[in-house]
Amino acid sequence: MTPASRDGRPDRKRQPSKSRGQAKKPTQLSKKPHRKGSRPNAQTGAVRLNNAKPSRHVAPPVENDGAAHHVEDGVRLQKVLAQAGVASRRGAEELIAAGRVDVNGEIVTSQGLRIDPNTAIVRVDGARVTIDEDMQYLALNKPKGWQSTMSDEHDRPCIGDIIGERVMAGQRLFHVGRLDADTEGLLLLTNDGELAHRLTHPSFEVPKTYLVSVRGEVKRQLGRTLKDGVELEDGPVKVDSFSVLEVHEGRSVLRITLHEGRNRIVRRLMDQVGHPVTRLVRTDVGAVSLGDQRPGSLRVLNSKEIGQLYKAVGM
Repeated sequence: MTPASRDGRPDRKRQPSKSRGQAKKPTQLSKKPHRKGSRPNAQTGAVRLNNAKPSRHVAPPVENDGAAHHVEDGVRLQKVLAQAGVASRRGAEELIAAGRVDVNGEIVTSQGLRIDPNTAIVRVDGARVTIDEDMQYLALNKPKGWQSTMSDEHDRPCIGDIIGERVMAGQRLFHVGRLDADTEGLLLLTNDGELAHRLTHPSFEVPKTYLVSVRGEVKRQLGRTLKDGVELEDGPVKVDSFSVLEVHEGRSVLRITLHEGRNRIVRRLMDQVGHPVTRLVRTDVGAVSLGDQRPGSLRVLNSKEIGQLYKAVGM
């Protein structure tokens, strides 16, 4: 039964749920009821997954007074969140009701707030989101024998053949580093120039992991040698981690992680210690893993992977 108010009339209003972790008093800027007469479920919003793609700039300058102002000709906050890929429109409304969304540093629980998405700083669970749909972040499983180039003057197969349709559609993509023709595995593609630069720059020391098949039965003490450093013609190189996965009938399979980006570094390193490489597969770049992605296929990185790449290079 509907509870009665003090004057005996039915009281159909529900008290709004308390927001979690509010630094400021929630903003209530509009009395307009939710569509179809229903209200977003704050309890559902409290546990809803946040699918936001993180912004590259976590704390940009805010050219306002730090308040969540209502803009009459602006865009509803829940629509901005939906366009950013945070959740569906209804899901975004639940996130707002649960107190997980702030605009310009102020928590908002009203469904009627309109904002200017070009100037407002919107965060979900403290992380800023962006609706820049032009940015592309892809993982390619480069097959053996393919060139890490967008085109090849000798008509050899290259990664440009795989992403040709995207290029024809106007997307300007480039590869983050490269793999030699005989090396397989994970190659990142993006049009985010700053991220690509940092991922390939040695000062950021982004780790890369390889599965390495070599000739000869490797002794486990080789790991100590590789971690201490091996001198090559262009300077010493050290591995971050080393493990022997298999030793059988004159061959070994290893897992090696290092943050070096020099040309053919793993092959030259293993040649130097007397175990030439017979197969090389890059499985990880930072927190992005190849997984069971089939050779020649592309997949779009998810928001968590993009955020971890940003974090790894201080963006």
